[in-house]
Amino acid sequence: MAGLAVDVIDALGAPGVGAMTLLETVFPPIPSEVVLPLAGFVVQQGDMNLVAVLAAATLGGLLGAYLLYYLGYALGEERVIRWLSHLPLVDREDFERSAHWFHRHGRSAVFFGRLIPGVRSLISLPAGSARMGIGAFTVFTALGSLVWNSLLVSLGMLLGTQYRLIDRYSVVLDYAVYAVLTGVVVWLIVRRVRRRSAAG
Repeated sequence: MAGLAVDVIDALGAPGVGAMTLLETVFPPIPSEVVLPLAGFVVQQGDMNLVAVLAAATLGGLLGAYLLYYLGYALGEERVIRWLSHLPLVDREDFERSAHWFHRHGRSAVFFGRLIPGVRSLISLPAGSARMGIGAFTVFTALGSLVWNSLLVSLGMLLGTQYRLIDRYSVVLDYAVYAVLTGVVVWLIVRRVRRRSAAG
């Protein structure tokens, strides 16, 4: 995967980063944890512009999200899940988890879902099938994508030639994201409980 990313980025520059991010969004087994740190390394070497890379990656993620959104919009959630679960290297549980996340958290799921491995690429399907407004979908998807892209590109810039360590330890990064989101959810629950207690 790293070799393919190198070839695409060498050939196309920042647009290549956008193309790889689009593919990663539509086909989850392509790991952004490899592509974006590599782009960060190239930026750190002075061969690409940071703003251009982040813009291309965010646009690519948004375009890929649009494809899945309109697929969910046209076919409905269950039909899409049943059809896509037959793809190689993709589990039905990934789609079901994304749908559950969206139905449970609503609009915020589109933003936070872009930060969660396994949900990030697929949250657009239930958003489309639920007919979420395209304006809100665009804003939350773009913001969530920008946060995720900035994190991985920055890590690539910091690690320099050691960017391949991110591929090896990407699971640690995933757990770190889970921990942060769990902390946010716990804080929201505690705040709600305190407000109810105060009201009572």
